[in-house]
Amino acid sequence: MPVDWVEDVDTRVDVVSTAADDLRGLWRMARAKSSGAARVPLPGRPRPAAEHPDAVLAPETGRSRLTWETGAFIAIGVVSTLGQAVLYWLLRTWWPPAAANLVSLLVLTVFNTEANRRLTFRGSGTGAGRAHLGAGALFVLGYLITSGAVLLFRESRPEASAGAETLVLVASSAVVTAIRFFVLRLAVFRGRTS
Repeated sequence: MPVDWVEDVDTRVDVVSTAADDLRGLWRMARAKSSGAARVPLPGRPRPAAEHPDAVLAPETGRSRLTWETGAFIAIGVVSTLGQAVLYWLLRTWWPPAAANLVSLLVLTVFNTEANRRLTFRGSGTGAGRAHLGAGALFVLGYLITSGAVLLFRESRPEASAGAETLVLVASSAVVTAIRFFVLRLAVFRGRTS
């Protein structure tokens, strides 16, 4: 029968009386089993409650699951977008916009997909191969949208700095992130367990 375990570092146990109680309980179980009285139906497992401040519970189903997934996805998306922006800005000193975007987006897509697989959609049972394959198709779409936005910006403002390009990249990445959430949730990680 599954249990919810919460470690209490300040616990006090009387080892002798606890061991004696356990041995008496084992003796009662052995006697009940030998007489056939041990076949007692077990009650259903109650829903765990966070009574201890250090208890960690899995996200619930339904609306709270969507809230969890949305919040985790946004947090990972913010970190990924900032990481891509910094990497793009650094690579842009040596490479043209399309190449800097390709490398920065590729690196952060791998990080983003794995983080979402392990955290946001952790109950889906989706393997790394399927997750990254599904994200690969989204990578192409994301690259086309973000590169298109940066190149159009460069065409309209050729004197703009790499920092201004990075802001355009961040804005277009936000659009891609919204699309990515719905596609990942509805197609790639659709096998979520309840």
